[in-house]
Amino acid sequence: MSKTIRTILVDDELPAQDELSYLLSSHSDVEIINTVDNATDAVDLIVEHRPDLVFLDIQMPGQNGFHVLKELMALKSRPLVIFVTAFDEYAIRAFEENAVDYILKPVDKKRLASSLDRVRKLLKPDEVEDSGEVLRKLLADVGIKPGVTRISVESSGRNILLNPREIVYFDYVDRRVQAGTRDDVFRCAAELTLDKLEERLTAFSFFRVNRSQLVNLAMVRSYAPWFNGKYVLTMNDGKETEITVSKARVKDFKTLMEL
Repeated sequence: MSKTIRTILVDDELPAQDELSYLLSSHSDVEIINTVDNATDAVDLIVEHRPDLVFLDIQMPGQNGFHVLKELMALKSRPLVIFVTAFDEYAIRAFEENAVDYILKPVDKKRLASSLDRVRKLLKPDEVEDSGEVLRKLLADVGIKPGVTRISVESSGRNILLNPREIVYFDYVDRRVQAGTRDDVFRCAAELTLDKLEERLTAFSFFRVNRSQLVNLAMVRSYAPWFNGKYVLTMNDGKETEITVSKARVKDFKTLMEL
């Protein structure tokens, strides 16, 4: 009796999810245990359910598929990943060379069957442990270093470490960078600059909205056009902090948010 392949689908486009679900329904050993439309919830579901296989879209609003992959590196038991993507040929070659499979959209039935055959072989007990090295190579190819990223901030005479996912925004006030969370604002270590944070947080969904502020796009509650071609963002924190996107950054903001 063949092993049931417990599977999660990650794609922000519902029609693409539905089409892939339909195609997978013809494979009796594949069980779709959940679907999700964003990277943050995808990581939570994968940690909770420990699937054998994840079909992962790359281009999603906010954090993308590579961010999900980075988080998977912290798991002792990692799922296999098939990218479902319209990514460029160079990236596809990188996936192929590192033995991580990919399927181009729209999904071809025969290509899907071939990918699943590879998965069945990789799920043999003597093959699964190799997946960690595969993921490390792939992350290196796209410039994301696996590891733990924390931001050091000051609180009541102590230094505490914040997960970047907890941070709603950074701003530059009185010659120091501050980190705003849902409930509080903390001063960052003196040597930190917004430029350094931008570089350090490339694997997260932070965006430089103006010279003095960096926002977590996953924490944007709403937005609205403002005067002189600017936008104003309302952040998802206790104070509903409003942050201005400069006119020069509006186009990039809209592109990243797929507006």
